[in-house]
Amino acid sequence: MLAQRLALPSPLRNLPAFLVMAFLLPLLAGCGYNTIPTAEENAKAAWSEVLNQYQRRADLIPNLVETVKGYASHERDVLEGVVEARAKATQVTVSPENLSDPGAFKAFQDNQAGLTSALSRLLAVVENYPDLKANQNFLALQAQLEGTENRIAVARRDYIQAVRDYNLTLRTFPSVIWATLWFRSNEPFQNFTVAEDKMEAPQVNFGTGQGG
Repeated sequence: MLAQRLALPSPLRNLPAFLVMAFLLPLLAGCGYNTIPTAEENAKAAWSEVLNQYQRRADLIPNLVETVKGYASHERDVLEGVVEARAKATQVTVSPENLSDPGAFKAFQDNQAGLTSALSRLLAVVENYPDLKANQNFLALQAQLEGTENRIAVARRDYIQAVRDYNLTLRTFPSVIWATLWFRSNEPFQNFTVAEDKMEAPQVNFGTGQGG
């Protein structure tokens, strides 16, 4: 009998293992094995969009500062505050691979919030300069900044939801089984501590009848 088993062709000897895998793979997929990596990639993609929109804002600032300086050069402290805040915000970034690092994420969030505050102060100063408010270059930058702030809010909202979904997969049934068995190195991603609709975004809507 033993000799007969040993005499089986190699494909036949591997048949039981093949049958087990053929049974298990659909079962794993049906039970949500792919839930964790899918949710992880969705969160990373959402974060990349957040970075894109913050970079878009940063790219607008040099022209904005130069335009304001042409009409309000003596507002030196405010202008320098924006330049310094932009420098800090662009020096600190978080790659999609480091989204589980609370220190890096907090530094990124704090620096972006600092830039938001600096922009708010700058745009408040603009209210005192009717000629600047009527400048076509400034109006174009204003419109671009407003659009960018809206896109930032949308990108943050999408990221917040994507991270919630991903983090839930790591601790809820049945995906927690896969987290325990196969995705033990996966850690929850950091999320914004302030919802996007609670942020004090720069006020970029100027009424035509204000300030003369």
